[in-house]
Order: sequence, then structure tokens, then C-alpha cells
Amino acid sequence: MKVNNTTPGLLIALSFFSLLKGSAQGPHERRLLNDLLRDYNVMERPVANESDPLLLSFGVTLQQLIDVDEKNEQIVTNLWLSLDWVDVNLRWNVSQYGGIRDVRIAPKYLWKPDVLMYNSADERIDSTFPTNVVVQHNGSCSYIPPGIFKSTCKIDITWFPFDDQKCVMKFGSWTYDGNSLDLLLSSDEADLSNYVVNGEWDLIEFPGVRNIIYYTCCPQPYVDITFTLHIRRRTLYYGFNLIIPCVLISSMALLGFALPPDSGEKLTLGVTILLSLTVFLLLVAESMPPTSDAVPLIGTYFACTMVMVAFSVVMTVVVLNYHHRNSDTHEMPRCIKSIFLVWLPWVLRMSRPGRKMREKSLMFNSKMKDLEMKERSSRSLLANVLDIDDDFRPAYSTPGYLHVSNDDNAAIHSCIITQREISAITRELRFITNHLREDDDAKEIIAEWKFAAMVIDRVCLIMFTIFTMVSTFLCLFSAPHLAA
Repeated sequence: MKVNNTTPGLLIALSFFSLLKGSAQGPHERRLLNDLLRDYNVMERPVANESDPLLLSFGVTLQQLIDVDEKNEQIVTNLWLSLDWVDVNLRWNVSQYGGIRDVRIAPKYLWKPDVLMYNSADERIDSTFPTNVVVQHNGSCSYIPPGIFKSTCKIDITWFPFDDQKCVMKFGSWTYDGNSLDLLLSSDEADLSNYVVNGEWDLIEFPGVRNIIYYTCCPQPYVDITFTLHIRRRTLYYGFNLIIPCVLISSMALLGFALPPDSGEKLTLGVTILLSLTVFLLLVAESMPPTSDAVPLIGTYFACTMVMVAFSVVMTVVVLNYHHRNSDTHEMPRCIKSIFLVWLPWVLRMSRPGRKMREKSLMFNSKMKDLEMKERSSRSLLANVLDIDDDFRPAYSTPGYLHVSNDDNAAIHSCIITQREISAITRELRFITNHLREDDDAKEIIAEWKFAAMVIDRVCLIMFTIFTMVSTFLCLFSAPHLAA
């Protein structure tokens, strides 16, 4: 019970002392605000001399780069504006108001400069939050409104995805000219001490500059403060999702020239790769603004790769056409034979795979010709001995033949029969030899066309490999900051 009686008394005493303390400060601040705002006109420009301009110090604090919309060419940032000026109507003597050196006043009760972002893309134009104005006893006012600013930005996609973007933010008074309101730049650079790092863009710099512009409508000068946000795209995401797949797909196009024509998938591989590159090009086009000012670097690389793959498909058709030619439909011209069978194989150090078999076939044909010559010579010798001609007709079949006995006739008849058998066998061998020779000639022509197709494949493989490497280095390493 004793504790209960003491506790309410202590609470009343503490409340009384807190009221005494609040009353010491509260009446002075209330009286100060009433005195400052009693005859204050928010429409009046607070200067001592109407002919003098009001000096306004302007600065920007960048908190975060929220979004860069390349499709709509807009940029969204979180900014704190810093406006400092002197209001001659808001001065007081500190000693007369209990030592109060500063007060906070809502901006709707004070005159404040109508500084807006000229290139704002926001529907409200002014997207700042109206915070209180800090007023010092000497009349200096500090107004720091935060806001989410959506501004227009001309996107240059020439070096995408290795591009730098410079987005301009132009601030100035909407109604006051330079003779009434003079904007001064508080710092050459925006305040980046509290900047939150963006995952897609690197912040290079954020400088500001003061401009004086004379418009054709008005003779008075107009002052603006222009900040340029210089950012650079981080390429890790695009490297893993666009560039590396494109390089791999273009490398697969080179493997098509190493694929044998008899596999039947040579043309299918080229067409499939062409369709894959088309899909990747559509992905790039979806994220780019529909502009005709420039072609992005990655689009140029994809276009070069697509041209290379399309040309490889054409050369694959030529290779397949050469590979399936034969002696019945095509005869190899002398110029093509000298280029694709002599000079290019010598340069590429290529040898025909069936050359040794061809030499063995020629040796066999040579032996068959020697055998035929021996057969003809033996047949002529037999005809001279037996007095018969090359058609195996007996001498007595011609007028003026000599008379021979029956035994001689039997011997001659036996020799004639034997010689006819030998002649029939020789004719069969000659037919078989001619047929084999024709087959060898046809196979030789087919082999020549196939070897020419192999030479074209090898030449295309080398040429397209060089083209792929050169185009990759020229396109992907020609960006200004990569070249530097």
C-alpha cells in the first residue's frame, strides 16, 4: 500500500516538470512561427531588391539507379534534390525567441522555387515528396525533397551489350528567368556517398554543369542545371546467355564441313543452326528499342554469323551435288580438274584415297594388253605355219589351193578347232577387259567428283574458320572501352 501511494505522486511530479520544460520552448517557437508567417505571402519572391535575382544553390544526391528501360528509352532513379536559398522575410533575432536558431516549416506555407525536371517522363511531372523546409535564423532555407524520377534518355545501342549510356537530367525553373532566379551549381559532381550498386549497370560518373540559354520566344536568359548520368552495362549476363551460345552455334556450323556427305545430315545440320541463330536474334530484338539509327553490335555479329551459316548451307548443296555426280550425267571440265584435282590438293596437302588402287588397276590392264599382244602374235604365227588367214579359214578354201592328203586335212581341222576355241576365249577376255576398263573409267570419274567435293569441304572449313574467328574478334572486341 505504501508503494501504491508513492507511485502516483512521482508520476504527477514527473509530468509537472515535463510540462514546465515544454512550456519553456513551446511558446517561443509558436510565437516565432506566428510572427514569421503573419504577413508572409507565398507568392512573393523573397528578395530585398526587386531588381536583384534570387540566388539558388542546386545539387543532387543519387541514391539508386532503379531501372533502365531500353525499349521505351526511359531511366528511373531515386534522387534527393538539394535546394538552398536565402529568404529575407524569414529572419529573426535568436535572443528574442528563447535561443531558437532554426525551425521546420511545411513548404506550402513558404515561397519555394518552382524547379522541375525538364525531361521528366512521369505523369505528375514533379515526383518529389514535399518535406519540410529547414529555415535558419539568418533566413537561409534548405529544402531536400526525395523522389523517384522517371526521365527520358536517348539510348545508343551501337555497342550493345558493351555499351555506355549517358542520360541527361535537366533541372530548371519553370517560370522564372535568369534575371529573377539564378541557379548555381553546388558541386561539380552529384553526391554518390549513399549510392546503392546496380546489378546490371556500373556507375562511371555523374557530373553537373550550369547552362545559360536564350530561347527564341523570350529575350531573357534562362538558367538550368544539367546532370549527365554516365553508366556502363555489365556484360556477364549477356556473355553467358547470348554471346557464348552464339559462338558455340557458329562453331557447330564449321563441323558441318567435316561431316561426310554420305551421312545424309550435312544439309540438315546447317539449316538447324540457321534457325537457332534466328531465334537468338529475335531475343536480342525484343529488348532493343525499335530504332533505325544504329544496329547493335551483337546484332551485327549475329547477322555476320547468319550470313556465314547461310553461305555454308549453299556450299553444302554444292558439295553434295559434286559428291553424287557420275559419268552418265556430268563430265568434269579441264579447268575444274586442274583447280580441284591438282592445285588446291597440292596447296592443302591432300592426297586421293584410291590412288594406289588405281595404279594397281592400270598395271592389271597393262598386263592384259601384253597378253592380248602375245595372243595375236601366236595366232599370226600359227596362221603362217598352217597357211590360214586371221579369220581361221583354211588355205584350200581359197582358189588355187594345194592338194593335201586326208591325214593332213585331219590335222589341219584339229588345229582350226583349237584355234577357234582360243579365239572365242580371247574375245570373251577382251569383252571382260573392256567392261572392267569402262567400270574403272566410270569409277575414276566418280572418284574425281567425290575428291573435288572433299577439296571444297576442306577449303570451306578453312575459310569459314578464319571468317568466324576474325568476325568474332572484330565485332566483340571493337567496343570503345574494350579496345582501350
